Amino acid sequence: MQRFLATMAQPRPRRFAPLKETAAGQHHDLPKLQGVIFDVDGTLCQPQNHMFTQMRDVLNIPKSTDILEHVYALPTPAQQEEAMESIRAIERQLMHEQIAQPGLTDLMAYLDARGVRKGICTRNFEQPVTHLLTKFLAGSVFHPVVTRDFRPPKPDPAGLLYIARTWGLVRRVEGEQDEKVVQEVVHEESGASGAREKEGAVGHHEVGDASGLIMVGDSIDDMTAGRRAGAATVLLVNDVNRHLADHEHTDLVIERLDELVHVLDHGFVGREIP
Repeated sequence: MQRFLATMAQPRPRRFAPLKETAAGQHHDLPKLQGVIFDVDGTLCQPQNHMFTQMRDVLNIPKSTDILEHVYALPTPAQQEEAMESIRAIERQLMHEQIAQPGLTDLMAYLDARGVRKGICTRNFEQPVTHLLTKFLAGSVFHPVVTRDFRPPKPDPAGLLYIARTWGLVRRVEGEQDEKVVQEVVHEESGASGAREKEGAVGHHEVGDASGLIMVGDSIDDMTAGRRAGAATVLLVNDVNRHLADHEHTDLVIERLDELVHVLDHGFVGREIP
């Protein structure tokens, strides 16, 4: 996997042409932004950190154990489904407490006005995602919406590469060595994902190209998935995740979602990363 990820590496600092210029049809030497992918909990809505505490309590696992990895590792499908339903029940209950992030509607209205595609890649299941979009962002299109049903989840880059391919953003697999590495990725993912999901990210002689995309999130899973996919990354910082501001996978840090309006209008410039 690491050799494959190296093929996704992009020059740093990451840059995109100002949207106010590309929207006006002006030529620019910098690459054009092709779309923005968002996480959900902690990104589109304010963090519900107590939700994850409740999930770990019901599963009887420590904070150090990844919730989804624990569920997928249970020995039988019946046990996996029982555990998954227990955390879905918590999500259903708490989705009614969702609070929109400051600047949410202003940023989405801006992206819609600029014609920028929007997608979602989240470890939540579908119902709370639909609830949030219906409650706060009715009429604003997000497609595709990649939820927990897609495997493998973040921090694997497969979900982002699937979105890139859905948007027609692909690169050809170049040469025998590149082909070998891509096939290794397909084989490595096979234990955690079905053929449909794998082929969504990696197809015959081509792979999703996320180099023209931005991943916006609040967790290390978001930053790592974005970096591995070749996307630029934006951390929506809060008191809990502030240590990620200096992480090597974080290209840009914002305090509010609508800060991205000025950033994108005048040209995205990531930070220098050693």
